[in-house]
Amino acid sequence: QVQLVESGGGLVQPGGSLRLSCAASGIIFKLYNMGWYRQAPGKQRDLVASITSGGSTNYGDFVKGRFTISRDNAKKMVFLQMNSLNSEDTAVYYCNAAVGARNSWGQGTQVTVSS
Repeated sequence: QVQLVESGGGLVQPGGSLRLSCAASGIIFKLYNMGWYRQAPGKQRDLVASITSGGSTNYGDFVKGRFTISRDNAKKMVFLQMNSLNSEDTAVYYCNAAVGARNSWGQGTQVTVSS
């Protein structure tokens, strides 16, 4: 059974940083494309960043060089380093694992950017 567990969310001041982590189990992690998505209240879920099994990365336009996604296949983990956070980054952040028709989500971690 696929399980994705996010951690690292919390309250941070504008301009601050957070590092999100997602621990995966129940999958052959190295084969999966991994991603971070976010959803603010009343809004759709948007792609934040993704990293393929081969290590290629893609970012949402709003990231503008502030975030970095990475993965550790040995530990079966994916990370999202977020810098220069602002109030518009406030959302629940979800980890996603996908390969072929298989698509799994974590429960999400709340990120709140506020002074």
